[in-house]
Amino acid sequence: MSKKDFYEILGISKGASAEEIKKAYRKKAIEFHPDKNPDNKEAEENFKLAAEAYEVLSDPDKKARYDQYGHAAFDGAGGFGGGHHMNMDDIFSQFGDIFGGAFGGGFGGGFGGGGTRRMKGSNLRIKVKLTLDEIVNGVEKKVKVKRKIQAPGVRYKTCPTCNGAGQVLKVTNTILGRMQTATTCHVCGGSGQTIESKPTNADAHGMLMEDETVSIKIPAGVADGMQLKVSGKGNDAPGNGIPGDLIVVIEEVEHEFLKREGENLHYDLYISFAEAALGVSKELEAVNGKVRIKLDEGIQSGKILRLKGKGIPSLNSYGNGDLLVHVNVWTPKSLTKEQRQFFEKSLTDENFIPKPEKSEKSFFEKVKDMFS
Repeated sequence: MSKKDFYEILGISKGASAEEIKKAYRKKAIEFHPDKNPDNKEAEENFKLAAEAYEVLSDPDKKARYDQYGHAAFDGAGGFGGGHHMNMDDIFSQFGDIFGGAFGGGFGGGFGGGGTRRMKGSNLRIKVKLTLDEIVNGVEKKVKVKRKIQAPGVRYKTCPTCNGAGQVLKVTNTILGRMQTATTCHVCGGSGQTIESKPTNADAHGMLMEDETVSIKIPAGVADGMQLKVSGKGNDAPGNGIPGDLIVVIEEVEHEFLKREGENLHYDLYISFAEAALGVSKELEAVNGKVRIKLDEGIQSGKILRLKGKGIPSLNSYGNGDLLVHVNVWTPKSLTKEQRQFFEKSLTDENFIPKPEKSEKSFFEKVKDMFS
């Protein structure tokens, strides 16, 4: 089943400003908040959908990728687009401040321990190199990641300064009356917990560095610079926090013969004078094996042949791009005496004088057709 459009979920247009996106999310989240809709699974699902939409559209980079590729931009890496991976704790930890005091005591009343904020661990970032074959077919990569985990045996206790809330309240007298503000607890850093005891090899936050092999499913059609997310494979957070994410940056390895342009591929084919004059059958190197094409006799240098569906799969729709074969007639750099005599005679031969037909397209027209 296809996923619902993020703009539709929040009830906004693509041209909405950052402030309009935030207001729309706050309105939807308040409407479907679990405190207002106890034991209502449909409301809970709508609440998660709104948070998922806001998580993408509030981030300029993610929004740009979503506008270009749709949900497919986040498929295959455990992130958005492949199902609802945000749980309530994710939402509360990331977007708690957007509610202000709408639900008494802060965001998350009724979850996560009566309003206690759960910290999220820091994200990790890696680059994954992909060949053109892997991009065309999709691939599963196993990568080794160094990530922080909670040390076995570490024990936490409720922070005595904030009593586990992760925040401390400050009351200030102003000309408008008493103003109450909440700030992150400086003792526990917002986790609501402090370390009671820890192993000697753990750091000050009770964490250890560990190597972990992570499997990443990369969908066909990704592009250089695209980012995918593997949820929960970043660094752990102290105490009862939730892990950060692993951000995977795609790096495309240049192909020896094929050049990529969006979903299309370009191939420079060089043929001799004789092959151009007589016609020839040629075998080309394509991404999924070799392709044989037939060149008609009298083919002109600069001719572009389009092989439908032999390009890159589309991330945002069905089908593939095309393979564009650019025909180049190779001019020999040196000639034998006999060859020179033959071409000297050809200079005055009517059959060798260029006579382009009106149907022959100019170079600029061919370029225009390529991009249309």
